Formats: sequence, C-alpha cells, structure tokens
Amino acid sequence: MERILNPILIAVCLIGSIAGASMSLESPAASPGQNLYDEVKRLDAVLSEAFNKHDVNKLKSLFADDLEFYQDNEGLVRYEQTVRDFESMFAQGNNMTRELVGNTLEVYPVKDYGAIEIGAHRFCHVENGKNECGTFRFVHIWQKKDGEWKISRAISYSH
Repeated sequence: MERILNPILIAVCLIGSIAGASMSLESPAASPGQNLYDEVKRLDAVLSEAFNKHDVNKLKSLFADDLEFYQDNEGLVRYEQTVRDFESMFAQGNNMTRELVGNTLEVYPVKDYGAIEIGAHRFCHVENGKNECGTFRFVHIWQKKDGEWKISRAISYSH
C-alpha cells in the first residue's frame, strides 16, 4: 500500500505545483492603484478638453519637449512638428474633436517615471456637411517630473 500511496502523493503534489505555477503565470499584471488610474483618466480628460477647444497652448503644456510621437500612417514626429500639426488641423475649421472610448482605458505604473496609458480614442470632424468619425488605438507614456505630468511618448495606430 505504501508503494501505491507514494506515487499518488507525488503526482498530487506535482499537479498542485504545476497548477499553482500556471495560475501565477496567467494572472493579469498587478493593477495600478486606483489613485494612479484616476489621475491618468483626469489627465486624458484635460487632453481631450484642450483638443476639443483647439487650445494649442494647453496642448503644448501636456507634451514633453523631447516628445516622440509614432503614428502608423505618418511615422515618427517630434514636439515641434506635433504642435504644427495641431495648428494646421485646427485651422481647417472642421470642428475636430477627441474623446476617450468608454471602458478602453488601461493604466500601468512605470517605476520612477510615471505611467502607461492604453486605450482607444474617437476623433470626429465635419466633412462635406456631415460628421465623420474614426476610432483608433493609442498608447501614451506619461512622465511625472517636478510634480507635472507630460506625455513623453505617444503611439497612435489602427488608422
């Protein structure tokens, strides 16, 4: 009986350890504190408000001077070009707006730097008398420096 029990006991222990290991591998990444999530959500709302008001000066204050903005259909642009792009877009007078798509926001802390924001945003503008909208994915890397949050890296894709 002892010979049968030992292999069964070993098998049960092995299965238990494998199950425990796979559970830890499959667990989602540690979620950020609610405070960080709320802060990044608030920052995104400030970004949308500035964009929707076509407030280039406020937008400029939300981006780091060393900004790298990667877009799948435009490539890499830096801070100065991003500002010119905002100015040009708003000068078209097509009432371009941005909103965060509900339930798409993900926030992850970046140790000693800031946070990663992932989500989808919807842009709308008037074209030929009707509202045209598109939803695109984005990643913002927010840097908190001297108490101020700024986007240092942005990725916009799925255009």
